[in-house]
Amino acid sequence: MYAGWNLVLVGSVLCGQSLGFFWPFTAFAATNAINTTPGANYTGRRVAIIGAGAGGSSTAYYLQQFAERSGVEVDITVFERASYVGGRSTTVNAYGDPLEPVELGASIFVDVNTILKNSSEKFGLKAKSSETELDEVLGIWNGETFVYTQKDSGWYWWDITKLLWKYGLAPIRTQRLMKSTVAKFLKLYEAPFFPFRSLSDRALDLDLIPVTSLTGEQYLTNNSIGAPFSTDIIQASTRVNYGQNLAVIHALETMVCMAIDGAMQIAGGNWQIFDNMLKASNATTLLNSTVSAISKHGGKYNIKTSSKDAAGKLSTKEQPFDTIVLAAPFQYSDIDIEEGLVKRLPDKIPYVKLHVTLFASPKRLDPTFFGLKPDVETPTTILTTLAPDELPSAGVGKAGFFSISTLRPILNPKTLRKEYLYKVFSPKALTSEFLGGILGAPVPTNLTKISADGEDAISWFYPHVWNSYPVEHPRVTFEDSELARGFYYTSGMESFISTMETNALMGMNVAQLIVDDYLQVIEEEKAKKEKTEQQKVIDDDAITPDEL
Repeated sequence: MYAGWNLVLVGSVLCGQSLGFFWPFTAFAATNAINTTPGANYTGRRVAIIGAGAGGSSTAYYLQQFAERSGVEVDITVFERASYVGGRSTTVNAYGDPLEPVELGASIFVDVNTILKNSSEKFGLKAKSSETELDEVLGIWNGETFVYTQKDSGWYWWDITKLLWKYGLAPIRTQRLMKSTVAKFLKLYEAPFFPFRSLSDRALDLDLIPVTSLTGEQYLTNNSIGAPFSTDIIQASTRVNYGQNLAVIHALETMVCMAIDGAMQIAGGNWQIFDNMLKASNATTLLNSTVSAISKHGGKYNIKTSSKDAAGKLSTKEQPFDTIVLAAPFQYSDIDIEEGLVKRLPDKIPYVKLHVTLFASPKRLDPTFFGLKPDVETPTTILTTLAPDELPSAGVGKAGFFSISTLRPILNPKTLRKEYLYKVFSPKALTSEFLGGILGAPVPTNLTKISADGEDAISWFYPHVWNSYPVEHPRVTFEDSELARGFYYTSGMESFISTMETNALMGMNVAQLIVDDYLQVIEEEKAKKEKTEQQKVIDDDAITPDEL
């Protein structure tokens, strides 16, 4: 979900709450774990989890709990090809200063995200209610003009009066529709809908197929919610959260974009939730360890991995496991799966290529770039939507970006001057011309040469590209949780709802399925043993005295 806070101002008005969405990161010291593979006499189940993001960490965390509760002995190994835990939830340090972490990926979760909220509280992690430390002014820009602006006045009734004056009853209808839709989804956490082997079947059981089968635009229209509220506010949310317009994204994801009550993030980075999950699971976590192939021999899955030591020397290894969990999108895993090993491979689907750009500057956003007069205050957070003459196929449209957020003041460590930290979401890499335009000052052409001790308009620059989330086209079927007996998959959730919480939910779901399947195997082995013993008694009784 969106790595910022921009619509919280609008959401707080609707919800009645005032609030203030493979790389060399240095978010924490990551080292390769010691391999604690059990000895030859180990009789428990060995589980391999590929990926240490939200899905993989959650699988390990809940698997340990469910297995212990059921009396099943498991040994868990987590393989992660990156040097850190958290997947698409990670931080980068502004100016390389560990005291200035900035969320680079998934940045917020909300009150209804019970897994993340409860886990963070259990681990003693400090949650804060905003990524920004400035008095936020929200503006929604269509590339020509601001269609909506709002400042958190602290006066709830005044804010809601302004919203209803402009958009009529559409905000209230949207809030009611969001709550009723999300309530259906939340049943996935509880019996009899949890656990589930088929997400498609559960979506049908919960009457969510009529939501996922429509675009956000169609669903809103069917529920008497239309422009300008849908195009000004809701589409700004789908764009900043998922880089997609209302006529493209399916309706369930659209409703998720509006469920922002109680938005929060963990101070220092949300990745700490997943790091603590892995520690609590007692799993062996192997960072910088790439799984290259999976095969099956003698009833065991064999995983082939490669890793580099501190000197850069590459080594390969094969290990047997009873169970495999692929907790990453298959199409980006680069894993060679033995032919015939699984019933069918997950479909390759398009993902949004999102450019996240962090930078620091002594300059504030220039009002003239956005068509404002020079003496007019520029919103500190700017979301975008399409202009009235643009079709949904225009993608990002005239605006050219999805969002710009002024995060907080920051001290330049070289000049000791006060500057501002910015985050931009866009479908393409930012150019010097664009950056110079929004700051109202020339920016060097070569952005790789930006220096904190220079006199340029930008003193720190960090770009990154994510395959961030699927293009959420309407659909009625989703990938199953089990690719083969003992081979599970968590990323089928991404085409349904793509958030940290839902990936963690799928991890919890897979963990319960693994334990349920182990218990079934144990019962089958027990029944087989009893049958063998009974047959032995029968055979012994059939022996005649002469044979003795």
